[in-house]
Amino acid sequence: MKKILLSTVIALSVCAPAYAASGNSSTATGSATALVVAPIVLTHTSTASLNFGSFTTGTGGSVVVTSAGASSVTGDVGLVPGSTNAADAFTVTGDNSRNFSIATTSGTITNGASSMGFTTTPSAAAGTTTSSGTAAFTVGGTLTVGTGLATGTYTGSYSATVAYD
Repeated sequence: MKKILLSTVIALSVCAPAYAASGNSSTATGSATALVVAPIVLTHTSTASLNFGSFTTGTGGSVVVTSAGASSVTGDVGLVPGSTNAADAFTVTGDNSRNFSIATTSGTITNGASSMGFTTTPSAAAGTTTSSGTAAFTVGGTLTVGTGLATGTYTGSYSATVAYD
């Protein structure tokens, strides 16, 4: 019986958990932070439009409207005197003094079965909101004018996107 008791005591002492000696481990508390910023919001100026104006077509060419609203033509395209050309306009609201990027897509304007493609050029590829969280930019473009186009008003759209950097 003594042998059984001795064997049990030895087995229990071997299976007992080992405790770390002082200095073998240490614990500290870390910290975490987060900053929630105002979402960036892009708004189209309701009275604005990328307006390529009124023109005549010959054998084709292009109408260019800068982001400042100035216009010119290439090829066999003629602006009609008094034509109204204009750049489009957008406003940005968001976090104060925050950098953002600007991207615009190309588009197509149509009149029935006739259509013309255009590319867009924003006034800047990037911007920074003011200390009150606002900014603005304009968009110009280049319209490719073909031959044999129907007369009349052509309409279409494109997209503008802003994103925080």
